Amino acid sequence: MIKPAIIAVDDDPQVLQAVTRDLRHEYGDRYRIVRSNSGQGALETVQQLRLRNEPVALFLADQRMPQMTGVEFLERAKEIYADAKLALLTAYADTEAAIRAINSVNIHYYLMKPWDPPAERLYPAIADLLDDWQANYRPNFEGVRVVGYRWSPTSHQLKDFLARNHVPYRWLDLERDPEARQLYDLAAIDSEVELPLVLFPDRTQLASPTTREVAERVGLKTQADNPFYDLVIIGGGPAGLAAAVYGTSEGLRTVLIEREAPGGQAGTSSRIENYLGFPSGLSGGDLARRAVAQARKFGTEILTPQQATGLRAEDSYRFVTLADGKELSCHTVIIAIGVAYNKLKVPGLEELTGAGVYYGAAMTEALSCKGEDVFVIGAGNSAGQAALYLSKYAGSVTILVRGDSLQKSMSHYLIEQIAAMANIAVEVHTQVKEVSGSQRLETITTVNSQTGEIKTRPASALFIFIGTRPRTEWLDGIVERDKRGFILTGADLTYSEELRRKWKLERDPYLLESSCPGVFAVGDVRHQSVKRVASAVGEGSIAVQFVHQYLASL
Repeated sequence: MIKPAIIAVDDDPQVLQAVTRDLRHEYGDRYRIVRSNSGQGALETVQQLRLRNEPVALFLADQRMPQMTGVEFLERAKEIYADAKLALLTAYADTEAAIRAINSVNIHYYLMKPWDPPAERLYPAIADLLDDWQANYRPNFEGVRVVGYRWSPTSHQLKDFLARNHVPYRWLDLERDPEARQLYDLAAIDSEVELPLVLFPDRTQLASPTTREVAERVGLKTQADNPFYDLVIIGGGPAGLAAAVYGTSEGLRTVLIEREAPGGQAGTSSRIENYLGFPSGLSGGDLARRAVAQARKFGTEILTPQQATGLRAEDSYRFVTLADGKELSCHTVIIAIGVAYNKLKVPGLEELTGAGVYYGAAMTEALSCKGEDVFVIGAGNSAGQAALYLSKYAGSVTILVRGDSLQKSMSHYLIEQIAAMANIAVEVHTQVKEVSGSQRLETITTVNSQTGEIKTRPASALFIFIGTRPRTEWLDGIVERDKRGFILTGADLTYSEELRRKWKLERDPYLLESSCPGVFAVGDVRHQSVKRVASAVGEGSIAVQFVHQYLASL
């Protein structure tokens, strides 16, 4: 932990040297003693300390300094460190000014020069001030700090990235938090276009960074250690993480590639209560965190954020192309990329995405919705879990359902919990017709398909959990897919004469094997898979057994 600073300011070199010497002698083991020979120079130092999130316990400034008096310096320093103690060094002739400063600027103490012996005339007063400061001191947050606007899509994207990758961060809203404005002013970035501003624990900062830049600063791994692996897993949801655990624990050199954050869509779930072995339930983020730790324990390399953009086969080798143009070679590949939420085609929605309209992301934005009216679109488990989580913070949560009930697509336990919440309402036969707002979501317009009734209501947030589609366009010509883009595996590859002709091996495809031998598909991206976390984990672990069989045949 960084030591709190004591800042001494005096334009007289001999006095500055003496006071610095005495302070270091008595307090150097617990505090950093920082010196400056001018008020302006000290202020610049103070501004840097604030940007670096370093604590200051005490300012000790000489009154008679050119350009800026001690009182003027202390007054300006107090604006930056409101909780720090303020002490003035004065000569006998300046005592009247010191007393006035105590009343006008709330200076805590003034000390007369000379202070010999310090044990009697310096240390008791300083010790009393420091003890008082320590009694109310709360150590600063040591993680990443993000300064920006709540309604900024880029700020939302960055917050969601950090949260899903389990990187501790503190969000500072320029519209609500005075500290955010102070940090923005101190950083002296060119304009608000450069927001969000990200301040790192190593005292560095980035203005409007990409997630890749942030990932590299916080220690996430984006580059593979080796050019060749036994197994490359594409996708870090429950299926991919299960495959990683079983692959590496059984001796396969394994690398997992995840484009956003481990956990996949399940990782955004606020509460999963029907997963075997967790009777009290757990969040999707907790499940992902545990699985990542388990996979890394066995030796899995996890690259995030990193994206696979191409796949090709050459003899017994498979080559995975990454977004940065690099290639990884391997013998086997497991595709576990899951699915993405469908984009809702409604007027005004695209312009407000990230500024009050969110696909998933309920956990990231819930705290910002305190006391507000929010809406959830969807009738599946993800929508139900999001509504329950949001209800802890929002004034009201309204679930909009296109069908006639939640019964067909949501688990019974979630329906019961929703019915028991006084601030959750469910509107069936209802669709969003339009959303509107100036720079952020302000209203939504809905229509009832049975009655034709149209309502326009105020809304601060809209969370969308409707439909899913696989992102498999990059696999064109490599593996066979159904009309919706889901990957065909196993027996599904032998249903038609055309598909049977494309399979070149004498044996039948393994249960989870795609039309490209040695390439497997598991989880939600697979044709006719069961869309549940437990089944995805099961498929990921089973696929590794087929990987072993395939490798044995080479």
